[in-house]
Amino acid sequence: MSPRYQVAVVGTGGIANIHAGDLAGLAERAVITAAVDPDLDRLDAFCQRWSVPRRYTSLDAMLDAEHPDLVDIATPPGLHRDQAIACLDRGMTVLCEKPPALSLAELDEIAAAEKAGAGRFATVVQHRFGSGAQTLRELVQDGRLGRAMTAVCHTLWFRPDEYFMVPWRGRWEIEGGGPTLGHGIHQMDLMLSVLGPWQQVIAVAERRARPTETEDVSAAIVTFDSGAVATVVNSLLAPRETSYLRFDFDYATVELEHLYGYSDDNWQITPVPGTEPAVQDAWRSGPKGVASGHRAQFTALFDALDVGGSPPVEVDAFRPTMDLVTAIYAAAFTGRPVRAGEIGPDSPYYRHLHGGPGNGMVPWLEVMAR
Repeated sequence: MSPRYQVAVVGTGGIANIHAGDLAGLAERAVITAAVDPDLDRLDAFCQRWSVPRRYTSLDAMLDAEHPDLVDIATPPGLHRDQAIACLDRGMTVLCEKPPALSLAELDEIAAAEKAGAGRFATVVQHRFGSGAQTLRELVQDGRLGRAMTAVCHTLWFRPDEYFMVPWRGRWEIEGGGPTLGHGIHQMDLMLSVLGPWQQVIAVAERRARPTETEDVSAAIVTFDSGAVATVVNSLLAPRETSYLRFDFDYATVELEHLYGYSDDNWQITPVPGTEPAVQDAWRSGPKGVASGHRAQFTALFDALDVGGSPPVEVDAFRPTMDLVTAIYAAAFTGRPVRAGEIGPDSPYYRHLHGGPGNGMVPWLEVMAR
């Protein structure tokens, strides 16, 4: 029988409540035993709603008193690096909401802390874990769909001005970036998990309408080691919200349209004429019945812990996604192509997605400063 894992949730806002709801659906496998939030009213409401027995107003206090099997970090992005390292230094297993860090530099610091101790770190990228994505990856890996030719990766969402009244939203130094980092990262991560290593990106990023320091829309063209070419758009300006991925292969087009999560019904496959039976049979043969979402990733995480493995998705598995996000910003603000792995400690974009204080490469910031 699998053990019942004890979980400490750090941050008790909106996303933490989503995590808690999905953990409640896995009550036979996990239980939230502690929660952390400096806002006492929000903390009390969370603990009452989810029957959490112990509450703390600081992470250090919780770590001094508890030794949970999993620390679930669900705080604003600007807190992730320091909180993750504090947990890793104590040998904790950590699952951290996206983005796990505000820069490649911060992600590498998390990786260094993990390697220095007994802790383990994973990022929430729940769209990898639905059965549709699992089926597609299997068919790509065994070649039954043929070569990947082109792809579309669109995160077209809508956030009104009021959304950015929360103090940490829309600010480079606290949120790290706009929809390229904070919203489209899920679809881009799923795209990379299907198509494999990317090679080069060209991009634009603009602040068209929202009262933010960060961009509210970006667009990119990404080439892959396989030769495939993808268009990527991330926007918070789309009244008809959708998340759309399309993959064109030798033998079929595979499409996924959803908003914040998908089931098997959100996938569509269109075979090349003459290949219908084989392609449809191949698609039907894959995993079925698992919707994307935090519950699916929690399940995969607990399955890994059951056998003493590492929780998915580890830093090395997520870093190509963060590298692509960073490269989109760098390509947009420098006006030149950026290659995978190009951005290292010598680049101004390694530590700041906007190129750093005083860089002067984000045109609308100069207008805002006048």
